[in-house]
Amino acid sequence: MKTQVYVVAFLSAALWLGPISAQDKKAEGSNVSVTGCLAQGDEPDEYSIKDANGKTYGLRAGSQVNLKAHLGHKVTITGMPTNEKKEKSKTGQTGESEHLRVSNLSMVSTTCS
Repeated sequence: MKTQVYVVAFLSAALWLGPISAQDKKAEGSNVSVTGCLAQGDEPDEYSIKDANGKTYGLRAGSQVNLKAHLGHKVTITGMPTNEKKEKSKTGQTGESEHLRVSNLSMVSTTCS
């Protein structure tokens, strides 16, 4: 009888905690916002932005965001992190720390200071 109580308690806890771990995984894939100067990347459809801490993000535009029109502007980018691998430049230094698929752009200033 005690074994059945323990089994029921364990299964109840597992069912109750299951949704919490699913929410944690969802939070890991949350949108990221970065403010900085928008720059051209290595290829025509690639862009980058460096935050105030010096972390550089590689950017790919979503279908509704025109990054090219904001080159050289200080902007706030919102996007979903992607699983693109970090690539080393010819100097052996890693370029972007993380890659984002941009879903929103807000202009802060027409110049970078």
